[in-house]
Amino acid sequence: MSNNEDQLSKIRQKIDSLDVQIQELINQRAACADEVARIKESEGAEKAIFYRPEREAQVLRAVKARNKGPLAAEEMARLFREIMSACLAHELPMRIGFLGPEGTYTHAAVLKHFGHSVNCHPLSTIDEVFREVEAGAVNYGVVPVENSTEGVVNHTLDSFMNSSLSVCGEVELRIHHCLLSLAADRKNIKRIYSHQQSLAQCREWLDANIYYAERIAVSSNAEAARLAAKDSEAAAIASATAAEIYKLNVLASNIEDHPDNTTRFLIIGNRPVPASGDDKTSLLVSTVNKAGSLHSLLAPFVRHGISMARIESRPSRRAVWEYVFFIDVNGHADDPDVAAALRDLNEEAAMMRLLGSYPKAVL
Repeated sequence: MSNNEDQLSKIRQKIDSLDVQIQELINQRAACADEVARIKESEGAEKAIFYRPEREAQVLRAVKARNKGPLAAEEMARLFREIMSACLAHELPMRIGFLGPEGTYTHAAVLKHFGHSVNCHPLSTIDEVFREVEAGAVNYGVVPVENSTEGVVNHTLDSFMNSSLSVCGEVELRIHHCLLSLAADRKNIKRIYSHQQSLAQCREWLDANIYYAERIAVSSNAEAARLAAKDSEAAAIASATAAEIYKLNVLASNIEDHPDNTTRFLIIGNRPVPASGDDKTSLLVSTVNKAGSLHSLLAPFVRHGISMARIESRPSRRAVWEYVFFIDVNGHADDPDVAAALRDLNEEAAMMRLLGSYPKAVL
């Protein structure tokens, strides 16, 4: 045996030994999760809460903080995400509703946030995701809320106006679009299906490379892939995962006009989330239509030193030219400064509803 082969053999033996230890430790962790489940169940079914977003966020932040490589901190956190997902499923398998069908970016956001051990339930519309969570048919829902290049998803914001659900978390997903088709050459493409936001995010590439094809907006990128799988003269803008699911050729990759194209998704549920130490709070606020009204809404955040992450306006649908504002601020509603700002805001606003406080995206 050569010297190199001898070294490789010793390294492989060490890997095998480490694998045994890793497996044993994972099972020990699962046993601890079982014990936690037994303690929670002893409190009664109504009090037992198995999924704790704030606790998982704290664990993943700690994983990233103590990581010393050679694996990247985010990659290590993803591994722990899957371990936690498997342990939680061993306690209580969760049902997660999302804007489907399978293969959408929202589906990818579900797996990124909850791991692969949850039961994923694709739903047809954002409204249906809200209804299924409200009815208790699924434990949580995942819906898109904004894109870094195309702005907010108005349908999601509008759904909060008529819902009592809380925001329980957020996911940020880097979006890479592909051109998919049964055809082997994009010169044969006559129609391109995709969600309207994806068509907009790839506008420049499409204008330069496949300007001759009709662009048809559909309900989702996965639906676009499904349609393209039935039409040899059609293509879809969707993910590489959708290409695998619907058995399509990838004619071009990363066709988005902005390489940092990112979509933010919200986790919606029925329970408030305790503070995790690095949180965000979402609000729905309305005011009377008069000079200085918006200034009066923002002043409490300035007085109490609260940083605002986002503000969007939507028609209230109650009166002409009356608007509501969706506001994200840094911090948890239970933080003293945030709580003080919210008390002041409640006195200024015609209506204020706390949509939820939740951990900032970790992965």
